[in-house]
Amino acid sequence: MICALATAPPLSNIQTISLRYEVFIEQFYERAGVDELETLELLRSQDIKLRAVDYISKTTMRIKELSTATGVEIETIRFYEKQGLLPAPARSANSYREYEAPHLERLAFVRHCRALDMPLADVKRLLNFVDAPVEDCAGVDHLVDAQLGRVRARLKSMRALEKQLVQLRAQCNGEHDGGECGILHELVAAAHGEACACHGTTAG
Repeated sequence: MICALATAPPLSNIQTISLRYEVFIEQFYERAGVDELETLELLRSQDIKLRAVDYISKTTMRIKELSTATGVEIETIRFYEKQGLLPAPARSANSYREYEAPHLERLAFVRHCRALDMPLADVKRLLNFVDAPVEDCAGVDHLVDAQLGRVRARLKSMRALEKQLVQLRAQCNGEHDGGECGILHELVAAAHGEACACHGTTAG
């Protein structure tokens, strides 16, 4: 469960971190149903897994190394720090930021949540559950359910848009002069407030 995620695992456990987030993503897909989240299958093809194996021997790392390990841009890391999503790192004698294993894990968690298009406010709330785990994960379930609702609403809208584009595309099936193009005719008609093939009703 997400609420059982350790907040500061030993550096030797970094290799297990990506598996924890994979479980989180799997649960998201399972809740939604594969058919309803086909457009999110791209998430699986993204290289979101941590590339931390190269940094296991390090006790600390600089921001560029943290960026490389997680695939998160340096400016984004700094933004997350300002937003309170990442704790402020210690500073070296020459004022360089020095990140440790908890930063690596936390940043990977944030990235996975953002890959699922979760708002930053929700990511913060999920991190609060991670920092103060409780037996009842109803709050976590509610956040994921709310995100599923938003995703499904967008999918519904995109399907409607696809249907409209298919109808519009059907108005032209060959090479014509611009004046004879059915697609342009429909778009101009819609601009004049007339009924068009893609909407089927008078534009408002």
